[in-house]
Amino acid sequence: MSIITGLQERRAIRNYDGRDVEDDKIRQLLEAATWAPNDRLREPWTFYVVKGEAKERYNQLAEEFLQDRFPTKPHLIESSLKVVLSTPVHIIVTSDIVPDDPDATKDNVFAVSCAIHSMWLAAHDLGLGFVWRTRGVGLVHDERLHRFIGSPENKQIIGNLFIGYPDPESLAKLKTPARTPYEEKTVWLDM
Repeated sequence: MSIITGLQERRAIRNYDGRDVEDDKIRQLLEAATWAPNDRLREPWTFYVVKGEAKERYNQLAEEFLQDRFPTKPHLIESSLKVVLSTPVHIIVTSDIVPDDPDATKDNVFAVSCAIHSMWLAAHDLGLGFVWRTRGVGLVHDERLHRFIGSPENKQIIGNLFIGYPDPESLAKLKTPARTPYEEKTVWLDM
């Protein structure tokens, strides 16, 4: 598969068939991430792989979050929990905060975003479904997730990656999304 084809075929896969993801494939995703471009080779990422008993604790955390956030919307809670419970592995990704250097801290976020995207393309190549969550059940903006990973100092959470083998029925329903032609989003400054 060419890189351009991989970019065009990449999709957010939110529904999984329940099979466990092999540790070898998780390692391949993590290896792909480490090749992302990063300013001054700071390699500002840390990955927290959540499976097994930790996954059970995450499921409870997600349920608490949903109950607190949507107390009057039981159907939303139920549908969101279904997604969480069917996801076999999460990888929570942080970016280093550089004290007293907001520009380096911002550059680190960009690098970690590239690392996550590299993982996404690798997941597609490995036959895995992948979605980068930042809101809702991803809990990225909730302090409970930071505590869940041990409250590491000078780290900010950039994403919670939901990874699994795609559910075949959901995969068959995916459509190729329309994209705005680049010509409508590009200004050539060659004058």
